[in-house]
Amino acid sequence: MSVERAGPEPRPLSAVVTCFNSAATLGECLDSLMFCDEIVVLDSGSSDASREIAAARGARVIVEPFKGYSAQKQSAIEHAAHDWVLLLDSDEFLGPEAAAEIRALLQAPACAGYRLRRREWLFWRWQAPRSRHNRYLRLFDRRRARMSGHAVHETVVADGAVGDLNALLWHRGDLTVDAKVAKANRYSTLQAEARAHRRVRWLRTRMVLYPAFAFLRYWLLRGHWRSGWAGFIAARVHAFYAFQKYAKHYALQRAADSPTQAPAEDTAQPRRRPASP
Repeated sequence: MSVERAGPEPRPLSAVVTCFNSAATLGECLDSLMFCDEIVVLDSGSSDASREIAAARGARVIVEPFKGYSAQKQSAIEHAAHDWVLLLDSDEFLGPEAAAEIRALLQAPACAGYRLRRREWLFWRWQAPRSRHNRYLRLFDRRRARMSGHAVHETVVADGAVGDLNALLWHRGDLTVDAKVAKANRYSTLQAEARAHRRVRWLRTRMVLYPAFAFLRYWLLRGHWRSGWAGFIAARVHAFYAFQKYAKHYALQRAADSPTQAPAEDTAQPRRRPASP
């Protein structure tokens, strides 16, 4: 009687999650990672039940002050016990098909890292399935990868070939229009400050023209028109974010060019109405 040989054991995998006051989404995130050999949650001082939710699911919970998006994730990666790391944000979770695909791939990984397609939550609905999904490098050998160091839109940079997975990464990022606008304001400030030392050519022209281009690229080329009014609103906020980052950069550049110039006083006096007889 012939006996089938089992395939090689998959490489051990550490799931790594950073969080802050993430009780609303953290449980769903961690439940999708139960196939991993360990789960590490790096919390930056939550005041809600985030740490209790993580501990109840068997995660190793570490608390550190927030050092910036990229540095915080790099620190979490360094806490992992295994070389292969699956990095998620606390408002993301994997689809049910991901575990089998990742385990099979880790039997003999051919690349330094792998990207996942991410489907976005847009206020009251999921992004339309036929619109364009961005891909993010989230599964990687940490000996051959590191965080990019960017102030915002931080990414994993791999030293070697990168492949693509079929599994979906679901992102509950923007639950309300207010939340998306606040994030756009926060991120544009961080990006402008990070680039304040750089002289950007045609900065005023970019401030005028690029927001319209950003809207059309997001709404038409990426297919967010398929998501109805939710896609339209998301595209509009994205265009406003594009305007903000250039406007704030321009304001910082003007301040740097004339740091000692005091604001001119308005010496014009308001015209007084004649007293009533």
